[in-house]
Amino acid sequence: MERLLDDLNKEQRRAVLQTEGPLLIQAGAGSGKTKTLIHRIAYILQQNLAVPQQILAVTFTNKAAKEMRARIAKLLGGNPDSRTFLPYMGTFHGICVRFLRQDGEHIRIPKSFVIYDEADRLATIKRVAKKLMLDEKIYPPRTIANLISSAKNEAIDPVEYANLANSPTQQVAAEVYPGYQEALKGAGALDFDDLITRTLQLFTTVKEVRDKWSASFKYIMIDEYQDTNAAQYKLIKILVNENQNIAVVGDDWQSVYGWRGADFHNILNFEKDYKGTTVIKLEQNYRSTKPILEGAHSIITKNKKRSDKRLWTDKTSGKPIQIVAVSSERAEAETIVKRVRNSVDSGLRRFSDFAVLYRTNAQSRSIEEAFLHYSVPYRIVGGQRFYDRKEIKDIMSYLRFMYQPADRVSFERIVNVPARGIGKISLQRFYDWQESKGLTLLQALERVGEVDKLPIKALSGLRELLDIIFSAQQNIDDLAVVGIVDSLLKRIDYMTYLEDGSPAGDARQENVRELLSVAKQYNELGLSGFLEEISLVSDIDIANFSNNAVTLMTLHASKGLEFPVVFIAGMEETIFPHSRAMYDQSEMEEERRLCYVGMTRAKDELYMLHSVSRMLYGGTQHNPPSRFLSEISGDMVQEVSAGLSSSKSSLFSSEGDLTDWAGKIEDKGPISEEPRYVLEHKRGDKVIHELFGHGIIVDIDGDMLAIKFANGIKKFNSSFAPIKKL
Repeated sequence: MERLLDDLNKEQRRAVLQTEGPLLIQAGAGSGKTKTLIHRIAYILQQNLAVPQQILAVTFTNKAAKEMRARIAKLLGGNPDSRTFLPYMGTFHGICVRFLRQDGEHIRIPKSFVIYDEADRLATIKRVAKKLMLDEKIYPPRTIANLISSAKNEAIDPVEYANLANSPTQQVAAEVYPGYQEALKGAGALDFDDLITRTLQLFTTVKEVRDKWSASFKYIMIDEYQDTNAAQYKLIKILVNENQNIAVVGDDWQSVYGWRGADFHNILNFEKDYKGTTVIKLEQNYRSTKPILEGAHSIITKNKKRSDKRLWTDKTSGKPIQIVAVSSERAEAETIVKRVRNSVDSGLRRFSDFAVLYRTNAQSRSIEEAFLHYSVPYRIVGGQRFYDRKEIKDIMSYLRFMYQPADRVSFERIVNVPARGIGKISLQRFYDWQESKGLTLLQALERVGEVDKLPIKALSGLRELLDIIFSAQQNIDDLAVVGIVDSLLKRIDYMTYLEDGSPAGDARQENVRELLSVAKQYNELGLSGFLEEISLVSDIDIANFSNNAVTLMTLHASKGLEFPVVFIAGMEETIFPHSRAMYDQSEMEEERRLCYVGMTRAKDELYMLHSVSRMLYGGTQHNPPSRFLSEISGDMVQEVSAGLSSSKSSLFSSEGDLTDWAGKIEDKGPISEEPRYVLEHKRGDKVIHELFGHGIIVDIDGDMLAIKFANGIKKFNSSFAPIKKL
């Protein structure tokens, strides 16, 4: 037992030993909450208070669940790679999938349901809106999708939503909502929000199922409780049994997902919801220096709705927070780049020690251009996901349709890939006939010869697809996942389909081969487990932080991460805080919490930059420095400027400069504010890059060039990239 309690501070140890009754762990940023949770679960198992199947542990990401499971197993001397250990540790969505696979048939959810991602959801909503003859320009499908998603997060069904809808857009969403749910039902599909709301429906309408699951968990632990929404909150209330052994961990100061339904009041009201709650505060910060911690504290305490705590650290020394004034977004980017290069070139830091955070994705453009100009390697977290690439979605759609032949979105994607001579008119005739006969897609394919006026080529193509699906389904139970994928690729000759003689085609083939590598990791789970795992993957789950590169990401995406050096760009009114928070106190408090999250990602150095002018969204903005900068205690900051007079840059009475940023950096000249002549490029052009060497242009999208080098494909802006046409 002592080994489990070693290396824990007093409050962490209290949290581990407090196993019975409701427990609220208020865990400040960098206070070791994950470690506390891991040791608490390991202690419960070691003391035989429960077996792994009796613990429900909800984490914020799948990656966190995997890492925690491995660390707990290692603490207990078990196999850290076991997938069956702690089966009910995971995200809300992942755990609800398990509930629904086992008991969803009670509310007519098939065991073989598939999970729709954002693209699938939008495609379905577009189809429903088209049937209702709605104008997409007036009522964008994405807006309707967001309204329906918000309703589901509040556990509001279509009937209730129709009664609550006020605005014209809400009323249109109320029209689409029931048709959308019917389309999901017909496809044997659930969207991401349904995973929780349908589980909630299951538990509230089927008492024996609710009682079974409630009795099965001796201990319930919820991480990031401040980010739970209404549906998740209700779900947990149902599962907590008479033992009241629920422990929640969180920090209302870091609640930043209000825009997607999270309600930080859930953690503030925990003591009211569960009488006799033990409250433990983890206030020792192990991450940041005192200036960073105190600066963040001085901002968050301006919020009125918050818990009361005071973080402290043993890292009492440290560089003051640097508030940097610049002239433009390009100067901002160059300032960041020069600081990074100076530290790396002098051997003090690696590129991976740095992170650049921003409020909106649009801000990354100028930063990326500067990084390319000065040959600084970087990664963007939140860009196009591997599983969103066309070739990957093609194969995944085949697999989904094999598994759930009612999935119309997947059917539409694969019906003419590779080309089988099935045009839009032929496909619509097929759909019209299917609906008139009341058949499923698979039944309609089996009787496709009965469709009137269907061209011979289309008829042949649909029969070919049916044969492919039938053949594959016969092997699903006999082959490992990698075998199923490999067999499919050969059956449809997909690699040849991708082979167009271009480097871009080669890259797409490489992606498909990578999918085969991924499939090998899921052989033991079977096809259903593979599809389920992939559908639940988030951007953070697949982000690769192992290579030596600067990380660029939004402030929201940075939650849960830490870096030795952090830059927060765009610290200006209407940018951060965002313009929509200007006249809404609750929105402003969430922006302040977001600022607190960004600041506490920094371990050693924090730079907060603001610009006199900024080109954004096609226009030049002149905004005053963010109010958050003036809220930081003056003795915790050092004000510096990059090429500005003190009259323009001063926020406080002191005056600073960038002398500590001096260093040797290859002078490639400033990034010109004026447009320059760019040679016209075309696919197949050979070029040379100052850092990556010789390459071939494989794709062009506006000013963006995709260039294949010896070490892979890179993307550049043709106006600023240091490339020469050969």
